[in-house]
Amino acid sequence: MNKSTKLLYGILLLIAVLLPLQDFIYLVFAMKLLCFALFACAFNLLLGFTGLLSFGHAAFFGSAAYITAYFCKEMGASPEIGILLGVLGSAVLGLLIGALAIRRQGIYFAMVTLALSQMIYFLAVQLPYTGGEDGIQGVPRGALFGLIDLSNDVHMYYFVLAVFVFGFAIIMRTVYSPFGQILKAIRENEPRAISLGYDVDRFKLICFVISATLSGLAGSTKSLVFQLATLTDVHWHMSGEVVLMTLLGGMGTIFGPVVGAGIVVSLQNYLANIGSWSTIATGFIFVICVLAFRRGVVGEISAFFKIKH
Repeated sequence: MNKSTKLLYGILLLIAVLLPLQDFIYLVFAMKLLCFALFACAFNLLLGFTGLLSFGHAAFFGSAAYITAYFCKEMGASPEIGILLGVLGSAVLGLLIGALAIRRQGIYFAMVTLALSQMIYFLAVQLPYTGGEDGIQGVPRGALFGLIDLSNDVHMYYFVLAVFVFGFAIIMRTVYSPFGQILKAIRENEPRAISLGYDVDRFKLICFVISATLSGLAGSTKSLVFQLATLTDVHWHMSGEVVLMTLLGGMGTIFGPVVGAGIVVSLQNYLANIGSWSTIATGFIFVICVLAFRRGVVGEISAFFKIKH
């Protein structure tokens, strides 16, 4: 990473830290954006850097949200314990689904992840612990480590920002490590990576588990921000949204998914007043972006200024 990129990230982090001091952007909106940005970045680690298209990432996002919501509301767990349990749940689920899915490639891999994700959705509908179609509502935010009251939106915002920075740092460390270079090699030419002696399936599985775990971290945090976990979190539409965010921002770029999440979340928020037309408007804007920015917004900007990732 060059100095200009580090400076840009520093400026963006400073803006994020100072965000509560202004009145133009609602903190709940900002927290939603950070949660989905982390989700998109986690998904991009799998698709953009390893070349594996998953249509079932909502399973990890939603299952972690349900686990955190259940333990925080029904069992009285503190927020840090609830999030930890949600993340562990998504990691185990990622290991199980990944071990099955990596046996196939291409569209078959995508269909396996979608099918297994739909099984998680069915369980969310049927299990008595999930609240069925009503979901789990009224989840208490609690006090972080018994000291910081997260019912205060400012406190909650800084906690969500810290979670995002932590997850984003893990992704950056992964991408720029030797492990990340092997993932890129698998993306570019898997048979060649195999011929060089790498255990490709093992690397794919590790990447899948990391991506699922960070997706769960985003889902757990989201359930505390909005104080609920619903079927929307595990629906295949959620998997489609994260694909959309990644493609819009720039697949295979570090910061692209953050920009893509910002675009999608902003459109959902500001076009909500036009009802069902918001979906049509979002689709229209998506088509324009795909035609005008074939490599995504950040991908095109990076190509124009010749910035390497």
